[in-house]
Amino acid sequence: MHFLDQAKIYLQSGAGGPGAVSFRREKYVEYGGPDGGNGGKGGDIVFEAVQGLNTLIDFRYSQHFKAKRGNHGQGRDRTGAGAPDLVIKVPVGTQVLSEDKEEILADFTEVGQRVVFLEGGMGGRGNASYKSSTNRAPRQHQPGEPSEEMWVWLRLKLLADVGLVGLPNAGKSTFINAVSNARAKVGDYAFTTLVPKLGVVRHKGREFVLADIPGLIEGAADGAGIGDRFLGHIERCRVLIHLVDITGQGDQDPAEAMRVVEEELEAYGEGLEDKPRLIALNKIDLADGELAAEFAKELMAAGAEDVFAVSGATGQGIEALMDAVLSYLPDRTSTETKGNEVEDIEEEEGGNWSPI
Repeated sequence: MHFLDQAKIYLQSGAGGPGAVSFRREKYVEYGGPDGGNGGKGGDIVFEAVQGLNTLIDFRYSQHFKAKRGNHGQGRDRTGAGAPDLVIKVPVGTQVLSEDKEEILADFTEVGQRVVFLEGGMGGRGNASYKSSTNRAPRQHQPGEPSEEMWVWLRLKLLADVGLVGLPNAGKSTFINAVSNARAKVGDYAFTTLVPKLGVVRHKGREFVLADIPGLIEGAADGAGIGDRFLGHIERCRVLIHLVDITGQGDQDPAEAMRVVEEELEAYGEGLEDKPRLIALNKIDLADGELAAEFAKELMAAGAEDVFAVSGATGQGIEALMDAVLSYLPDRTSTETKGNEVEDIEEEEGGNWSPI
């Protein structure tokens, strides 16, 4: 399955059916009169959050959604049939934005949540409804209300309890594979993760969803690397795990690496800078205990409240880190309450795709 977290689509509800102009004419029936029925109601555009979806890839190939119009009224006082609603199924965590992306029009956070987004037009009146004591043979009717239409953006923010951040090659993919049921790609090069990954962590009888996003580099807020495009997927997280590579990268020591990521989170905003943070000094299997203790002191001097020494490869220190994570989660946190079936997302080839 390819991953797509943004899509632009066109929506149009159904117009109302026109009313009919008709008069009763039957053999051997002495009196006639108007008997034109009303038109039927047009179909609504309805969004529904469903279980089992975690990408907007379907909207890459289908971008126009038009509900049917109501049927016209007929003689013998027959009302036209109303058109069925057009239900658009979206993943839990989807937001519907205005065309300029300035306004959130709908936000789907629970399975089964439904929103009537555009209402279909009401059917027009037939001439029978105009009959009165002073207007015995009306010939007027209504054409039915017009449809509503608009362009909107869909933006997916995956629902997860815990977010995983860090520089490229900090060991995030190895870590999420070690603690959850995810099967993320692992490689000895930067940006092995190109799209967000979700995994379900089961620890001490509790379950929670862990989200791994592509690595951040300095200048990500300005578009460097993959940029901060995928940070929206951790906006709803309760706590963030910041993995720091103990071996360093290039000329950066762990304290400098932590500073880079923290500054990018602050530059992105949206409340990420205020979320609780657990700093994890990763890959301690590649260094001795004395060096790990020294780097932990440097990280705390740089602003970390507490530092967990862990190794995604060997599992060392992970239990203590997971215990700390549970303290930030409600007593009952389960994938069942999220409504997401967590599955691997195949990385899309060919770079980022834009629907326009």
